[in-house]
Amino acid sequence: MNFEHELIVPDQGFPFKLFLFEGKDGGYVRDRHWHRSIEIFALYEGELTFHVNDEKYPLHPGEFILLNSNEVHSISSPRPNRTIVLQIPLSLFENYYTDEGLVLFTHSPRKQDGQIMELIGEMYDAMQGRETGYEWKVQSEFFALIYLLVTKYRKEQVSPELVRRHRKMTRLSVITAYIRDNYTREISLEKLADIFGYSPAYLSRMFRKYAGTNYKSYLQSVRLENAVEELVNTDSTISDIALRHGFANSKSFSGEFRKKYGIMPSEYRRRKTE
Repeated sequence: MNFEHELIVPDQGFPFKLFLFEGKDGGYVRDRHWHRSIEIFALYEGELTFHVNDEKYPLHPGEFILLNSNEVHSISSPRPNRTIVLQIPLSLFENYYTDEGLVLFTHSPRKQDGQIMELIGEMYDAMQGRETGYEWKVQSEFFALIYLLVTKYRKEQVSPELVRRHRKMTRLSVITAYIRDNYTREISLEKLADIFGYSPAYLSRMFRKYAGTNYKSYLQSVRLENAVEELVNTDSTISDIALRHGFANSKSFSGEFRKKYGIMPSEYRRRKTE
């Protein structure tokens, strides 16, 4: 399984990022990844399936999932859906950190779930409508949502194992950010370990234990993700795309692509551009 770290940048003028899920058209799979921010997927139509730390969480209309900082998760969206995604920087919860410097929220349903869904929907509609004073309406709804999170969903006790995992994932986030910036180059495990002051054996174990993958598979997943974006958004040849994104040749790229999507890159491009 392939994992990656994702950087969250808030919307201009607001302390959060709010948008329609990129897998809204279906036929979408996002490999396991993680980020420092808190993330909520609110599903209004269709269906989604999440895997969080190897636990399966199917979503149905009227349900949401809250993903904690550094929580490894994957997403499957086989059919069209309407899902609003809210991403909140972890720093916003600084006053509610535990003694270990963490804030975690439960995945279990609460009687306030309907309120959360309503607030997110109203925030999104107001931001789309942009009527006079909408900024204040959105802000007020956002902080009402934050109040519910810290009073009804926050975990006040954090196990030592969760603390250790959080620290390791934070370290891996720095390493994977470097990989994402340099994925087109030939980066060996040995070179990466030297850059960050680890032995190759220790860095390899860190990937396997805390991200559940090996370094080479992770690097290939980053290359594939970026190559797919160019495949859909440009007219470049598949061979040129493969070489630009670190693959040895188009055959190597096509093999990795088919393993993940079940079809060849040319067919995927045709379906997405019809």
